[in-house]
Amino acid sequence: MASRRRPRWYFSLRSPYSWFAYRDLMRTHPEVLDAIEWLPFWEPDEETARLLADEGVTLPIVAMSRAKNFYILQDTRRLGTERGLTDITWPIDRNPCWEVSHLAWIAAEDEGRGKDFVAAAYRARWQEGKNISEPEVIAAIAADLGLDAGRLSTAAQDPDLRKRGAAYLAESAHDGLFGVPFFINGRDKFWGVDRVAPFVRSLKDSGQIAGPAVEAPDPATHADLLAAGGDQGHAGGCG
Repeated sequence: MASRRRPRWYFSLRSPYSWFAYRDLMRTHPEVLDAIEWLPFWEPDEETARLLADEGVTLPIVAMSRAKNFYILQDTRRLGTERGLTDITWPIDRNPCWEVSHLAWIAAEDEGRGKDFVAAAYRARWQEGKNISEPEVIAAIAADLGLDAGRLSTAAQDPDLRKRGAAYLAESAHDGLFGVPFFINGRDKFWGVDRVAPFVRSLKDSGQIAGPAVEAPDPATHADLLAAGGDQGHAGGCG
């Protein structure tokens, strides 16, 4: 009999809802982030899309309407206020290439620092207003983490990382993903930041985690989180 796969979540460095879900778990259930598998999702560029097409994979991505974009802007402010976040900055993504940051995550994960990279990238994007599609921003994040700045900042040019990234996206399609954050526990799937609590309950009910909620330090302000290896969405897609 095949072994049961670990619970997992698909995150995106682009999505404010994925960021909120990450923060909520860090604050109340940091043990969940240690127990589950992390998988990246993003909107592919032409080269990655070609790799996916060669494998017969089509992602459920549609262009965002102007009305939806304005709604997300408003909703992000509202959800941020509810969480006591007063320093949210909406980044201006000039010619975004999401491979730059997400393939850099794969390189960081190879070094056992994927979670630290996510923490730093989220902070750079949503609290410092930086464009994480710029290799210079990724190089600075890598340097701060003590990682190879050259490798991480040029990850989008690495053919092997490209193929591995496309494999992650193909896996998301096989898992039935249609938006982030997206959580899976066995056959149960949970979509959106408002499904974090039900996902956690499912982990407890299935014996994947145990114990009461833990009030963890705020990942945005606790200076020791990155040094200690801690971690620092979008209900309707990769916003």
